[in-house]
Amino acid sequence: MNTSHKIVTIEQAIRLRNIWKMLSEKVVFTNGCFDILHQGHIEYLEVSRSKGNRLILGLNTDASISRIKGSLRPVVPEGARARVLAGLTCVDAIVMFDEDTPELLIHELMPDILTKGADYSIESIVGSGFVVGYGGSVETVDLVPGFSTSQVINKIKQAY
Repeated sequence: MNTSHKIVTIEQAIRLRNIWKMLSEKVVFTNGCFDILHQGHIEYLEVSRSKGNRLILGLNTDASISRIKGSLRPVVPEGARARVLAGLTCVDAIVMFDEDTPELLIHELMPDILTKGADYSIESIVGSGFVVGYGGSVETVDLVPGFSTSQVINKIKQAY
């Protein structure tokens, strides 16, 4: 089964969100780079999805990641990252964003629930004030200890 249809434009994501809300489904939004997908990412996405009925994932573009993490990142290009994430059953839609934060996406999508890793405080999560302001909720998800893309990259570097 081809799952590439989950990779959508912002306009398509808004249409999906509207359909899901009409069906009284709770829409969860989260975001990230998801460079070198690992167990921590999977568990984070599964827990995020479990907080509602649908999960929209905002995915940083390559340009966005390079500005945030440096010129050697991402390791995996955006199209490949999006395609791998689309194969996950817990992800209902993926929309890429080129800005440094997903704030514009959050304003456009108005999710019922916004999630981010527990390494962030609720107050520091981009879009949290906006989401709470219209009655949505913001929740953190515990991270899986020992799993991070930086750790994977460092281990590969040590091997060579």
